Amino acid sequence: MFPAIGLILLLVLVFGGFALSGGALGPVFAAMPLEMLIIGGAAVASLVTGNSPHHLKALAGGFARIFKGPRYSADDHVAAIAVVGKLMRVLKTEGPVALEAHVMEPENSAIFAEFPGILKSHEVTALICDTLTLLVVSSGSLETHAIEDIMDNAIKSHLHEMEEPAHAIQMLADALPALGIVAAVLGIVKTMGSIDQPPEVLGKMIGSALVGTFLGVLLAYGIVSPLAGRLKQINSEDAQIFNSVKQVLIASLHGYPHALAVEAARSGLPHSIRPPLIQLLDDLKGR
Repeated sequence: MFPAIGLILLLVLVFGGFALSGGALGPVFAAMPLEMLIIGGAAVASLVTGNSPHHLKALAGGFARIFKGPRYSADDHVAAIAVVGKLMRVLKTEGPVALEAHVMEPENSAIFAEFPGILKSHEVTALICDTLTLLVVSSGSLETHAIEDIMDNAIKSHLHEMEEPAHAIQMLADALPALGIVAAVLGIVKTMGSIDQPPEVLGKMIGSALVGTFLGVLLAYGIVSPLAGRLKQINSEDAQIFNSVKQVLIASLHGYPHALAVEAARSGLPHSIRPPLIQLLDDLKGR
């Protein structure tokens, strides 16, 4: 919602300010379609050239996430802490054999069934189940630091994949001013081919060429770069759910009390979604 509002404000203020200063919007709007065809076409072509079909699909999903917002809600973050806490309690009280059914087939697990939002997230479920599967097959004999290293590597790999669309969008923003210059140069070349025309004609042609430079800079710094920054913020917030899973699991393996394991995860949540510790502990008691 807010990115859409920001884009509307940008366009209204930029073009409205230009009109209020006495500028004529007609020539700008007349030149925009062809200039956008050159700049936009070059931008799309560069994305296709520099990305695989998989990355292009992820890029499209990245643009969608900018307007949808974070994938995981505050309840999802709490649910991630709760489901790992329950699974670790099974491991501690009943042993690896009792845990096996939950992590081998999470879709049939009574524990995961309590948290459908977590079960819908393949990435979070995989991190939990893959890690606990190692404990099951090793009968709980693995060193905690080895489990932590494996989780760190899995999280790092997933976060790198999450961040690729934001990097691609930022690279596009960096390229747009130059693509605007390309459109402007082509306009100047066209103008020089009509140098025998009267000044009023040449003025319109030069003005149309400069619209390309204007669009390249506006798109880069007013639209695309802020969108890339917003996607990075969303990724950062969503990434915390993986760290919460890790903190609860590792703290439990170290034998920390339940409240301390919960606090290890809660303390890393963004302030905007971080519940008070007492409230979180009370909430988890009901789960």
